[in-house]
Amino acid sequence: MKKTIAIALTVVLCLGLLAGCGSKTGEKTITVAASPTPHAEILKVAKDVLAKDGWDLKITEYSDYVVPNNVVEDGEMDANYFQHVPYLETFNAENNTHLVSVAMVHYEPFGIYPGTKSAIADLTEGDKIAIPNDGSNRARALLLLQQEGIIGLKEGAGMEATVLDITENPLNLNVVEMEAAQIAGVRDSVALAVINGNYALNAGLNAGTDALAVEDAQSISATTYANVLVVKEGNENSEKTQALKKALLSDEVRDYINNTYSGAVVPIF
Repeated sequence: MKKTIAIALTVVLCLGLLAGCGSKTGEKTITVAASPTPHAEILKVAKDVLAKDGWDLKITEYSDYVVPNNVVEDGEMDANYFQHVPYLETFNAENNTHLVSVAMVHYEPFGIYPGTKSAIADLTEGDKIAIPNDGSNRARALLLLQQEGIIGLKEGAGMEATVLDITENPLNLNVVEMEAAQIAGVRDSVALAVINGNYALNAGLNAGTDALAVEDAQSISATTYANVLVVKEGNENSEKTQALKKALLSDEVRDYINNTYSGAVVPIF
């Protein structure tokens, strides 16, 4: 009888130890939802950084912009990395979610690309410049043109800027608005084209090697549209969040971005 009791206690003790080990392992696992490119690629580098401190990063890729927020809101995943703050704020407002940004990681810069003119200095009276016609992309394009001294905008126009806010246009340039997806294809009919990152990549263009000018990393556009690490409100200071944030903002990740994307993706930290 005593022997049976002893065996039973031993089994219970072993099971308890195993359960404890399983719990401890789970506590060192971080789950994150991400877009395939470049987010999941960048996270794979962060995974190696986290492993040095005993963390296991599990990355799940999504091709849409809805599920990654829902799985974080529902607690199925610890974090996501695929969006910028304006999109996050709109998503929260429309879906009654409670998600917050905890780190700015990178941005994908707008660029001014050559059309019929091969340099900004070659612009002449009345030349056409193509820019996107939707709100945020329009403003980013106009701010980039201002950054390069091509036009001047009304003070304070910022991310709400439209062509009506142009106050300086010494060459009387014709700023033509069109669908962002179409601009890369009309470069042979305009002097210059202002194209956002993903459409430039789709057209085989790289902001770091093909653009005549790109958004400065410290510009309002870059910081506003930086891609961010997102968690559910209340988890900002958790051990998992802080560990993932530290890894994403590491020298290893910065070097990977700089060495891999040739300026099409730019670290913001």
